[in-house]
Amino acid sequence: MKGIIFDLDGTMVDNMMIHHRAWQRKLATLGMEMTLEEVMEQIHGINEEIVMRLFGDRFTEEERAQISWDKELEYRNIFKQDLKLIEGLQEFLQEIDGAGIPMALGTAAPAENVDFVLDNLDIRKYFSSILHSGNVSRGKPDPQIFTDSARNLGVPIENCVVFEDSVVGAETALNAGCPAIVVTTTHQQPEFAHFPHILRFIKDYRGLKLNDLQMVN
Repeated sequence: MKGIIFDLDGTMVDNMMIHHRAWQRKLATLGMEMTLEEVMEQIHGINEEIVMRLFGDRFTEEERAQISWDKELEYRNIFKQDLKLIEGLQEFLQEIDGAGIPMALGTAAPAENVDFVLDNLDIRKYFSSILHSGNVSRGKPDPQIFTDSARNLGVPIENCVVFEDSVVGAETALNAGCPAIVVTTTHQQPEFAHFPHILRFIKDYRGLKLNDLQMVN
């Protein structure tokens, strides 16, 4: 292991249910009623791609961008008072940084949400590469976000470990050709049973050490 790539939502901050509810509310205003379970199953990837997938060409490019902006603004307003890293992650980031292992952030979140987390929690300093939805042309499960992150770190993707929380994110790591560790904030371990590249499952980062990754890798 020579590099570590983190997803953001659900992986560094436990916010996916807030995202799901924000999407559910926004879609309802557009005439699409979905259960929370349907949102959790179907809504993933880059926002504009989600709107196109759900509504086809009903909306213009500008309208899709506005829908995305409205949804993310609602998310940030809801989450700000409860914004915090998942338990143990601050200490884990400090350990990785102290060991001189480069870290990347590779997320399907828009730039505003990335800035919202990194700057409010003062953790931007830990990442040598930060890529968000605006930096890629193809969303997850296409591996671009992770392969570009590894390239930015100067590390072969197969020598990186990806931290993810979602089934689609795990599939993205598999497509990229690297192992993954899954944080079970939004999905349960049995949902990942068909993946051969999962090193371990964690509910948070408390007690996790770099030596643990070396042993399983």
